[in-house]
Amino acid sequence: VQLQASGGGLVQAGGSLRLSCAASGSIFSANIMGWYRQAPGKQRELAAIISNVGSTHYADSVEGRFTISSDNSKNTVYLQMNSLKPEDAAVYYCYAYFRGQTYWGQGTEVTVSS
Repeated sequence: VQLQASGGGLVQAGGSLRLSCAASGSIFSANIMGWYRQAPGKQRELAAIISNVGSTHYADSVEGRFTISSDNSKNTVYLQMNSLKPEDAAVYYCYAYFRGQTYWGQGTEVTVSS
């Protein structure tokens, strides 16, 4: 199973970015997919997750600004990030939970300039 993340980059505060993560390999309709993030010197934390029936959960810090969605036919999850703040800057890691196993993608870096 591989998770391929893309979409990170540099954006000004108040701007938007969209992250994508495509799962490939022996995975079908992962139970949960989503995004964690890790800022320098901090622990990895949940940003947003979505289940295969569409239930979502967001960190309080991103609620109302980030939207997670998925295309189950493509095993792809998206994270639309609006109104970005400098404190959103981090490496964002794609995550999938499938048949009792946890999978991580390579990180994609998000930099937010003030």
